Amino acid sequence: MLKIYGVPISVHTRKVIVVALAKGLEHEVIPVVPVIPDNPPANWRQLSPTGKIPALTDGDFTVADSAAICGYLERIHPAEPVYPLAPRDYAKSLFYEQYAGALFRDVVHPLFQETFVFPRIHQVATNQKRIDSVLAGPVPEMFGYLDDTLRGDYFVSNRLSVADIAVASNLITYQYIGFVLERKRFGRLAAWFDRVLHHPAMAEALRREQSVVDSMGLKRDWHVQDR
Repeated sequence: MLKIYGVPISVHTRKVIVVALAKGLEHEVIPVVPVIPDNPPANWRQLSPTGKIPALTDGDFTVADSAAICGYLERIHPAEPVYPLAPRDYAKSLFYEQYAGALFRDVVHPLFQETFVFPRIHQVATNQKRIDSVLAGPVPEMFGYLDDTLRGDYFVSNRLSVADIAVASNLITYQYIGFVLERKRFGRLAAWFDRVLHHPAMAEALRREQSVVDSMGLKRDWHVQDR
């Protein structure tokens, strides 16, 4: 059985879980939280040379990095593809997957650090100036770009792809930690987000991670199933 090492609240781990669910692949999630001292298993650096989540094992095969894992899942189970076949659509899906990585780096990661990791784990005071800087700069710039480039129901080829999964995973965690997607300002992005949330694979992933979200004291009242 596939084993996914990480936690569902992780943007990148959730991406892998949703891809596995979309493809109907049986898997087990092994909890690993690198930011908590002594939490990762003793062989963690063998599973993930960078020390980051997620990592995946498939029998005697191991691979880390969410993009590499999703690419692997696509090759071993090409049914229910999450990467389009058409060359230009394929390239666009890779672009948005990488853009989601920048969204995590510039928006979600610093906000998660300041609202959760620093105050709750390391007992370090939140830097409100850092939060304000992210909300004033990267958030409108990056959300605005995504809103502007949406031309259909999904980012690429008018069906759910890794592009949608990767971007939506960031927005989910963004709202879990108490920030709001401005629906009037980013109308196309908000409508797209609701659509992705209701995709069966994403909806199932969110259902499975509810206990983790609640145990961490995060917000999930923003997720209205019948919006």
